[in-house]
Amino acid sequence: MNVTPETGTHLPFDRFWRWVKDHPNCVLEAGSAGASVFDFEDFHWGFVQEEEGRVLVQAIRGKSLVAELVIDPSEVTYVQASPDAEGADRGQWIFEAMSGKGQEEFVVAYFVLAHGLDDLGKHEVLKH
Repeated sequence: MNVTPETGTHLPFDRFWRWVKDHPNCVLEAGSAGASVFDFEDFHWGFVQEEEGRVLVQAIRGKSLVAELVIDPSEVTYVQASPDAEGADRGQWIFEAMSGKGQEEFVVAYFVLAHGLDDLGKHEVLKH
């Protein structure tokens, strides 16, 4: 997917999900209001879509599940993409899965990636 996002770009969740599944080695952090999971040298990220439609973001060490973030895509209105203020000097981007409308909007889940949607040249061949 070659998209040039601008600050505050809105994406449908399914489009974001298809893209992020192809970038597991680029995820630096994922979380929700209740918890944050940071990438670690011994972890790898797993992305699963259940038959019921929920999606799972998993931090896995070897064959052991370390953490799991469950997202119901039907609750996500859109995904907002913008440069990460804390990691902008390193090219990091934050993707926030938003729910609600207007003044009632809130973040369901977020992802910090090493690059934006269009930075396809920054991938490592193998992370581990």
